[in-house]
Amino acid sequence: MIRYLMKTGSSKLELKPSVAAAGIESVIVQGDEVEITYVGLGGGGVGATRCRAFADGVLRYSISESGGEKCAKGTITVPRRDRVLIGIDDTDSKEIGATWTLTHNIAKKLDCQEAVYLSHALVQLFPVPEKTQNCMSTVLEFGCVDEKAKSRLVNAFKKTLKKYSASAQTGMVVLSDFYAKELYEFSNRSRTERVSKAEALQCARENGVRVLLDGNGVIGALASLPWFARPEESIISGTQIKPLPIKKIKNDI
Repeated sequence: MIRYLMKTGSSKLELKPSVAAAGIESVIVQGDEVEITYVGLGGGGVGATRCRAFADGVLRYSISESGGEKCAKGTITVPRRDRVLIGIDDTDSKEIGATWTLTHNIAKKLDCQEAVYLSHALVQLFPVPEKTQNCMSTVLEFGCVDEKAKSRLVNAFKKTLKKYSASAQTGMVVLSDFYAKELYEFSNRSRTERVSKAEALQCARENGVRVLLDGNGVIGALASLPWFARPEESIISGTQIKPLPIKKIKNDI
């Protein structure tokens, strides 16, 4: 998966064969829908048109002829989605289980067009004595089309987690937010020092995070939220989370 952080609006692309053969020309948000226009040369043009137009989840499309040496353009309309982050910790025991595998398996089962499973990241925490083995929590990222989809997802996840968790101290938290910036400080502390459960619950209340399961794992669950889609950084012990860099995007492949 390749992810792009985009600004809404349009841009003029300067396509070049082999170097910058395809790109995103515009991203327009209209109510509950998003229109994305791709442009490409040759094989990039096929990707910009037919490959995307016929993908699952596309509501409508408008495409030009593509292939050969043609410069092709395609616009797809997809549902606007809100990011929903689910943080989980402490589902295993010394004998059985692993939080990252259980959460991934549940997410795969609940993945659907209304609540798309986007990413999964492991988060290294400060190694406290209560840890099961490696002291890592997990954050899952979904894209939900509306509040009803969010509610169904969260309720189903909680029910399944309670059924299969091997621990009585499972923590599960939920946040719908673009960056989860308000949790950066708490998360960074949790990766470098011992943090109490009381502090975690207070932080959750102050920042609009829903606590679904409040075992001791709520500390790691809350600390995991800002690390969505950053799996290469989140596993490095002590790394401090910083805002994602915003760069001007000219051409994307």
